[in-house]
Amino acid sequence: MRGTAHRPAVGGWRGVSPPSSGNLGGMGKTALIVIDMINTYDHQDAESLIPAVESVLPNVTGLLDRARRQGVPVIYVNDNFGEWRSHHGEILDKALSGPHSRLVEPLKPDESSLFVVKARHSVFFETPLTYLLHQQGIDRLVLCGQVTEQCVLYSALDAHIRHLQVIVPRDAVAHIHADLADAALRMMERNMGARVCDSGELWT
Repeated sequence: MRGTAHRPAVGGWRGVSPPSSGNLGGMGKTALIVIDMINTYDHQDAESLIPAVESVLPNVTGLLDRARRQGVPVIYVNDNFGEWRSHHGEILDKALSGPHSRLVEPLKPDESSLFVVKARHSVFFETPLTYLLHQQGIDRLVLCGQVTEQCVLYSALDAHIRHLQVIVPRDAVAHIHADLADAALRMMERNMGARVCDSGELWT
């Protein structure tokens, strides 16, 4: 296996407020990727996950509000939870009718949002996301949502190997295990060249 050298962040990321085109510095176009936040929380580990979701929810909704005001594409990529007949409307309706709808209602998609259904951890695995990003001219992703040490980590890796720039706001990703989440953030920054920052630094 080839070694993984640290790739420094592309110049122009830090301390730059984006113009209305959705750029965060540089020449590319940015999209906000919301991972698995349309959720019923009736699965294993939900008891450990919910407190972290409650903590990051205001920051995720803040990112959504600022991205939409700036005209930044918002793409929800969400697990289908094994419901192969489901589409995004059914996934949303089920989550909103469940006992944890308060965690879903504030961040539900609007009419401009895009939605991709996935079946595994990575937002890229067997989904049309790569094609969608290419079609939209997007080469920089802000990843928020859950779970830091699982779907967010694997999605960041898959974005990296596709030569996409990655930004992960540490206070807008929820975890099950805090120690693994901290390690995952270090891996994303060190091994994948991701920018790990606070959500308040984006689209200010």
